[in-house]
Amino acid sequence: MTLKLPLSVKGTLHDHPERDHLKGLSAAQVWRFLTDTSEWEGVADISFPEGGGPVLKDGLVFRFGTFGFPPLAALVTESQAPADGVPGRLSWTAKQDGAPTEKLDVLHAWLVEDLPGGRVRILTQETQIGRPAAALADERPNPMLNGHQAWLDGLISAALG
Repeated sequence: MTLKLPLSVKGTLHDHPERDHLKGLSAAQVWRFLTDTSEWEGVADISFPEGGGPVLKDGLVFRFGTFGFPPLAALVTESQAPADGVPGRLSWTAKQDGAPTEKLDVLHAWLVEDLPGGRVRILTQETQIGRPAAALADERPNPMLNGHQAWLDGLISAALG
């Protein structure tokens, strides 16, 4: 199972790094480090203005800043822990209102699933719509692609202990 996002068009940024076929890990081991934001050392500026946290759950409101963007108002829209035969799914939306040069809409989704043979797949996909996203998409090296790959690598390292 994979999440599908549309192809990039002007004013949008789509990113979907994936690590799969990782032996020696389970989806449950990775899930802990993905959903507990107190484990996100160096990943993002995150806060919980309405309380709750640090574990991300359905309906949780938080503020999240990364890739040079100020903290955006965010909402967890899906949180399903992995179970036998069921992949873990986590997603949130984030938004920045303002003038067209500042407006940004974001959807970030994660899939963590056990595969046959004691392997695990970790997939993250993010789409951003707005002029700030278009500018970020043109940067080389691409900070979002590299940042998400570093996040995936950090999750794996943390889960392996």
